Amino acid sequence: MAESRHRLLLDVDTGIDDAVALLYLLATPGAGIEAITCTAGNVGARQVAVNNLALLELCGHAGIEVAVGSEVPLEIPLVTTEETHGDQGIGYAVLPPPRGRISGRHAVDVWLEAVRCHPGQVTGLVTGPLTNLALALRAEPELPTLLKGLVIMGGAFNYPGNTTPVAEWNTHVDPHAAKEVFAAYEGLPFEKLPIVCALETTERIECTPAHVDAVARAAGAGPELLDPQGPEGMRSTSDNAVVACLSDALRFYMEFHRLYDQGYVAHLHDLFAAMVATGEAQFEERLATVDVETQSPLTIGQTVADFAGMWKRAPNARIVTGNDPEAVFELMVRRLSHLARMHG
Repeated sequence: MAESRHRLLLDVDTGIDDAVALLYLLATPGAGIEAITCTAGNVGARQVAVNNLALLELCGHAGIEVAVGSEVPLEIPLVTTEETHGDQGIGYAVLPPPRGRISGRHAVDVWLEAVRCHPGQVTGLVTGPLTNLALALRAEPELPTLLKGLVIMGGAFNYPGNTTPVAEWNTHVDPHAAKEVFAAYEGLPFEKLPIVCALETTERIECTPAHVDAVARAAGAGPELLDPQGPEGMRSTSDNAVVACLSDALRFYMEFHRLYDQGYVAHLHDLFAAMVATGEAQFEERLATVDVETQSPLTIGQTVADFAGMWKRAPNARIVTGNDPEAVFELMVRRLSHLARMHG
């Protein structure tokens, strides 16, 4: 880890797109994962931890600490989304039960030790609800300055939500946590502000069957055909375990998107956020002051960005406003096919 160019601390709710992001990070030279902390979101926090342990073992990276944090949001009941990600969170993919065990430490303790032992060196990447990060900020208000940087997948700005007409999933699960996190960053230097990958750019990362097939062929595993006309619930027949896992997870996700008239595609929100965290994704951004609605039953979870300074408050976020999906998928195919060749 000491030789890693990018020391990353992940907080996830794995989740199909979280899983693809993790595979990418495990395949990226110079990306060192300090630990993975788990929060409830796509599925329960304990299932999230099991998914991460199984994916790490699949890819030959057993030994990375996986810790559970809060199993419920700060103030509202937990809602999970098995209809989107499958009962276990990774679609149709079935992995062997992991041999590794969940850490005995709480996620907050993992975050605090990492930043205190390596101040200014660790980049946080949060691809689930912000519950654990909010709790860590309560315990250590200096966390934003101790981190090297922070990348968040969440929110929607001047763009429809994917959970309610105005709210994105991660923020909707725990809007109170998101509100606390953004408030903690208000007025900090530009380089310390969180980079926010919201729906208006992450929904541009549309994975198609052709991308999965490209990974398989580049890995030497032969064709991997996800047929939009085929029956639901089909499983991969690939002999490559990484390709089969990727294919079975994404098939479920594509079927979900088709069900909601979005096409036979899978939005890989978290993959893009991971590439931002490693510095491998090019993007455009704008400074803004972000706040989150927590009171209105009509708009709870909505992220509101003041780009024009109307609130007379200092910026607290760098919102991604443009990206390059073609470059994202070129890199995904290159990285994941190498991972499949090595560990499949």
